[in-house]
Amino acid sequence: MKEVSLQDVAKQMRNLDFCMMITRDGRNTLHSRPMSNNGEVEYDGDSWFFSYDNSNKAKHIEQNPKTMLVFQTDDMLFLEVYGTASIIHTKKLIEEKWLPDLERWFPEGTETPGICLIKVTAERIQFWGKAGDGIYRR
Repeated sequence: MKEVSLQDVAKQMRNLDFCMMITRDGRNTLHSRPMSNNGEVEYDGDSWFFSYDNSNKAKHIEQNPKTMLVFQTDDMLFLEVYGTASIIHTKKLIEEKWLPDLERWFPEGTETPGICLIKVTAERIQFWGKAGDGIYRR
């Protein structure tokens, strides 16, 4: 598989929003769920997601921070991000990344009790598509 730069990966990730986030619980069982990065498409190696700090995914991340994100596009691009997740409570970051559409899940906005960000820092990214395959390693 061809080695690519983070800039090459960022081009592939442009306009990707929804993914499956895969975590492991304390018994090493895999769990996946759909997540949105809220249209944050200027990829720099970190993916950001809103959540509640008492959610199962947050508990899984505290037990085992190794996380995988899997994206797919309509034109058959498949992209896998393997990285380390962390739970972020920094108010300033929550406010910077906030979008009004999120009120559906967080009715009190950035003041919703238990709101947090999940940050996934990529260690390896692989993609497969019509234009070719590639891998990025941090």
